[in-house]
Parts: sequence; structure tokens; C-alpha cells
Amino acid sequence: MHLFFRDRMKGIAMVLVGASLWGISGTVAQALFHREGIHADWLVTVRLLCSGLVLLIWASLNKQKIWAVWRSLRDAGQILCFGLIGLLGVQYTYFISIEAGNATTATLLQYLGPAFITLYVALRLKRWPQRKDVAALALALLGTFLLVTNGSLKGLTVPVPAVVWGLLSALTAAFYTVYPSEMIRRWGSMTTIGWGMLIGGLGMGLFSPPWTIRDAHLSVHSLLLVAFVVLFGTLISFYLYIDSLRYLSPAEVGVLGSAEPLSAAVMSVIWLHHVPGLFEMIGGISIMATVAILSSKKNERKVITVTQKGI
Repeated sequence: MHLFFRDRMKGIAMVLVGASLWGISGTVAQALFHREGIHADWLVTVRLLCSGLVLLIWASLNKQKIWAVWRSLRDAGQILCFGLIGLLGVQYTYFISIEAGNATTATLLQYLGPAFITLYVALRLKRWPQRKDVAALALALLGTFLLVTNGSLKGLTVPVPAVVWGLLSALTAAFYTVYPSEMIRRWGSMTTIGWGMLIGGLGMGLFSPPWTIRDAHLSVHSLLLVAFVVLFGTLISFYLYIDSLRYLSPAEVGVLGSAEPLSAAVMSVIWLHHVPGLFEMIGGISIMATVAILSSKKNERKVITVTQKGI
């Protein structure tokens, strides 16, 4: 019993730290965009390339067959689709949303991904959503409205591009959460996400190579912030999140993952002095409650998976 309790506490600590690092990295990215003059496309290229290479090396050292994904045209097509549409799509839309607005709003909007997955499942199975699904979707809509308007009918309190890119990040997050499940079963999460990140980084690098940077001067301070996004906001957080699944169920990890938007909000207040309004906070809580409701369902426990946390 003591060992079981200790393992559960270890798992809870790991997912809370991992999710918090993701949230903090979003705030760090906001500082890079708004204070250091770094552009989102360049940061996406660097983050994906560095993280993908390290994950593949890590997977190889753990005896995973990292080259198995290229043994057939079908497998190659799947991993290319996952990398270019899934991982690059969610990374780019998420960071552009931060660049146009702020990390807290972008992170919370991306948390609408499970609601889109619920709609997708209902359409694919050709069945009406259950009552709990409908309640969660209504809560998600209410939360989104309050988040972007602060409860006012006069207009948005968040820039329109930030809202559009944030919703697109939720859609792409839903896609890359659902799409790679077969690949992860066959090749493992590190190999699948490692190749996805590397491919996404190469794709973004065609438009924004890592050796070119526009309208910004890389200082020691900005390089340290970039290193934090790559090391702590991606690699360490990913490891903690995936390893926590040894001690906790996916549903529990999904609910505890709500520490991500909370940490982004707290860091935004402390570091960037962005204080959300009352209705914005209520909207954020509503969106996180949506994730908790959907994660508690047996049929929806794949909604929050390790693939969603490649971000």
C-alpha cells in the first residue's frame, strides 16, 4: 500500500511539473515574440528540429527501431502526414496565436481540442452525443465566449487573429491526437513524435531556416529563453508526462494536465503583467472543466494522450 501511494504521488508530481513546464514555455515564447523580436515561424523551426533530433536519439538508445517508419510507402506517407499536418500544424498555429495575442488565451483555446474530438467521434460513429458530451460542449462554447469577450457583447477583448489561430490550433491538436494512435502502437511514442517533430521542423525550415532570423538580434538572454522552450518546455516536460502514465491512468493525467493553462496564466501575471478579467478567468475554468468531463468518460480517455503533449 505504501509503495502504491508513493508511486501515485510520484506520477502526480511528474505530470504536474511536466504540464506546468509546457504552460511556462508558452509564456516564455510570448516574451520572445513581444520583447525580443523573435518570430513564431523561426521558433517553431528551431523547437521542432532540436526536439525531434533529441527524441530520435533517445529512442535509438532505448533500442527502438527508429527506421522502421520508412519500410513502406504507406508508413512513410503516414509519418509525413503526421509531421507536416499534425505536429507542424499545431506548433505553428499555437505559436502564431501567442504572437498575435497572449500565451494564456492561446493555451486555453488549444484546450478545446477534446471538444472537437468528441464531435468527430459522434460524426464517425453516426450517433448523437451523450448528455455528458452535450454538457461539455456547451460549457466549452460558454468558456470560449467568456474568454475572448470578457463577458461583453460589444466585441472581442482578444485580437481576432489570435482567436482564429487559437481555434485552428485546437483543430490541429484534435487531428494529431487521433491520427497517430496506430503508429504509436507499432513504433512507440518517442519514435513517432520524434520523426513527426523532425519532419515538421524540416518543412517549416523551408520557409524559415534556423540560420536566418528576421528583425531580431539574438542575445545571450534570448538564446537562454529559446533553450528553455526546447529543453524544459518540450523535452523534459514530454519525458515527465509520458513517464507519469506508468503510475496514473490517461484520464487522471488528462485532468492533472490542466496545470498547463494555469501555469501559463500565473506566469503571465507575474512576469508579463497580463491580468485577465473576471469573465476571462471564468471562461478559462469552464474550458478546463470541459477537459475534465471528457477525460472522465471511458470512451473518451484517448482524448488526452501523450501525443497531444508534443506541444
